[in-house]
Order: sequence, then structure tokens, then C-alpha cells
Amino acid sequence: MPDDPLLIGICGLFLLVALVVLGVRVYIAAAISGFLGLLWLKGWSVAAAIAGTIPHSKTVTYPLSVLPLFILIGFLAFHTGLTTRLFEAARRWFGWVPGGLAVSTVFASAGFAAVSGASTATAAVFSRIAIPDMLKNKYSSRLTAGVIAAGGTLASLIPPSAILVIYAIIVEESVGKLLLAGLIPGLVSVAIYTLLIVALCSVRKDQGESIKGFSWKERFKSVPGTIPIFLVVGIIFGALYTGVATPTEAGALGALVVFSMYVVRAIQERSLSSFKENLKNSLFETAKLTVMIFTLIWGVFLFVRFLGFAGLPTVFADWVVSLDYSPLLIMVFILLAYAVLGMFMDAIGMLVLTLPVVFPAVIALGYDPIWFGIVVVKMAEICLITPPIGLNCFVVAGVSRELTDAQGRSLAIPLQDVFRGIGPFFVADVATVAVLLLYPEFVLWLPNTIG
Repeated sequence: MPDDPLLIGICGLFLLVALVVLGVRVYIAAAISGFLGLLWLKGWSVAAAIAGTIPHSKTVTYPLSVLPLFILIGFLAFHTGLTTRLFEAARRWFGWVPGGLAVSTVFASAGFAAVSGASTATAAVFSRIAIPDMLKNKYSSRLTAGVIAAGGTLASLIPPSAILVIYAIIVEESVGKLLLAGLIPGLVSVAIYTLLIVALCSVRKDQGESIKGFSWKERFKSVPGTIPIFLVVGIIFGALYTGVATPTEAGALGALVVFSMYVVRAIQERSLSSFKENLKNSLFETAKLTVMIFTLIWGVFLFVRFLGFAGLPTVFADWVVSLDYSPLLIMVFILLAYAVLGMFMDAIGMLVLTLPVVFPAVIALGYDPIWFGIVVVKMAEICLITPPIGLNCFVVAGVSRELTDAQGRSLAIPLQDVFRGIGPFFVADVATVAVLLLYPEFVLWLPNTIG
């Protein structure tokens, strides 16, 4: 057996990859590889001590407490019916443009992303809301599926974003700055998606036409239903930007706003029994997702500790810096590697697998850690819609099989049509990454204004 720590680190990395390829869950694969590597390097007493202390030491960190609050906001917003009212408002205000329903789906997805933070949840919610309406109005099934799957990815960038919080925890960066940094790139993605849909539907009328006939009175009548969304967004961004509250406190205030609106609605509609049931479901779903993420963090940090003892991140960073290429070209190759990995791994798994090794190299190249976080999360967004994994695409196809129209006919969209439908949005995402690469100020301007 080799005694060289670097060689042991490489063996541990290969073991992790092999376990993931064999279908072992990422957190289990990371924990097994990390523990065996520590056992090999430091012996039983050190390995057992580290494995025993990490679940507590990494869970009780204050920044991590923001995750369950952001997740709870999303589930409460869904059960209060905010998503349906948000889509209806977007439909009335933006339906008149070419591809109006598709554009409305993008804006409504962005709005829900601002209180959710979960991409697959956003895709699932708007599959139920938008697919029947878009297919009823003769929209192409491919465009319908593509815009919903791509719109769901906006939750990865637009705060509150669970994946941005996970990135911040892994690389030990400011959660608040990362959340603020995601706003403008998220809005850039919305703008590029919108321009793409309008251009596509202007050239090809068969893809989807505009929806007209709404008066100004009807449009303004839809606004009150979206007020909770704007309140939560205002609270979270106002608190983060002014510094009057931490991300966790802002998340708590946002959850309180949505919960209060939920209580008022239940009292008005005299539906306290359904209120209790939906509240219970929201809390249970929040707990399950939180436990999953926390468990993932435990396994990852065990593996990160092993890599630190092996010295692999430092050696890799030194090697990358020594390459006779420009930092920009090296960054392009790093992002291409993420694109390939994303074809076979989910977004969170990809980040936790790579960041312990890649992040030190990126910093050694002189890149800003906040900027890299946004770019790599944008790459994770792309992975959510690329085959063969493409979780959002599977979600859209799966939910569509459960839907029927008014006559009882199935609205199922085949998975191959979903993957074909995301083609134009994949190109749009690549364009967004190029913009962020060439103009990093889109990412850094807002967080830099708070010092």
C-alpha cells in the first residue's frame, strides 16, 4: 500500500468517483471515501475523532441556519397559492408579446424563485400551472416543456438560493454577499430567456402566439395577489443590502410574512382544516429537504478534511497556476469540465465533488471567489437541463403525465420532446455564461457596494 499522502489522496478521489458512477449517493460516497482515506493516512483514532465531531461542528454554524428558513418560505408560498396568482398576474401583464404565455412563465418562475430557492420544485410547480394553459392555447409542446424546465433553473441564482448557500458553506465565503451577487446575473438570465422567446415566436408563429384581451383594470386587479412575493423580496434584499439583519434573520422575517398571509387567507376562506394539513406538509417537506442537505454537508466535509491531509488541493492549485496559458483560457476549460460532469451528476453533487480541489486553483489564478460562485452555480443551472441527467427535464416530463385537459385527454409530453425543447435555452445559458466571463462587474457590482 502506498505511503505517499498525495497518491493516497488521488486513490480516495478515484474511489469517490467510482462509487458515484456505481450509483451510490454522493453523501455516502464522500463519507466512505473520506473516512477510509483518513484511516489510511492517520489511523483509527484520528479518523474516528474527525468523523465523530464533523456532524456537530459543521451543523451548528450560524450561516447554515438560513437553509431551512429559505426552504420553508418556498413550501409555504406554494401551499398558499401564491404561484397560481403569480402566473395569472404575469399572464395578464405580459401575455400580449409574441410567445406571451412562455414569457409569463419565465417571469412567474423568476418571482417564485425569489421566495423558493429550489429549481426542481419551481419546475414541478409551473408544470402543473403552465402546461395546461399553454397547450390549450396551441403552444408547441417542445417550447412549453423547454421554457418550464429552463425557468425552473432561475431558482439556483435568484436569491434565496439553497445552492448558493451550500457553495458559501463549502468554500467558507459570505452567504449575504453571494445572495446579493446572484440578483443581477439572475435578471440577465430572465432577460435573455425573454428575448429568445420573443424572437423565436416572432419568426415561427406555430411555436406560440400572444394572448390578448386583458384590460388595464384586469391587469391591476391581479397585482394584490403578488404583494406577498414583493414583500418577501423587499425584506430579504433590503436586510442584506443595508446590513440591518443577517441572512438568517432575513429568512425568518420572510417566512413570517408568508405564514401571516397564509393565516389571513385561511381565516377569510374559513379553511382552517386544510390550513393545518398544508402547514404540516410544509414543515415535513422542509425538514426532509433540510436533513438531506445537512447530511450531504457532513459527508462532504469529511472528504474535504481527508483531501486537506493528503495535500491534493494545494498540489492541484500549484499545477494549474504553472500552466503556460492565460487564466481566462484555463477558466474556460474548467467550465467545460463542469459542463461534461453535469451530464452525469446532479448540481449539488457536482459542486461538492469538485469544489474542494478546484476552488483553491481558481483563487490561485486570481479570480474572485464570489464571482466564481455565481459562474459555477450558473453552470450547475445548465446541468439541470442537459441530458442524460437533466433533473428539471425529468420533472417536467413526469408531472405532465399526471395532467389532463378539460375533456380528460392526457397532456403528457415525451421526455425526448422536453430535451429537444431546452435546446434554445441551453444556447441562451451559454451566452449568459459568456457575458459573466467577459463582464464580471455584472456579478461583483452589487456585493461590492456594501463593502
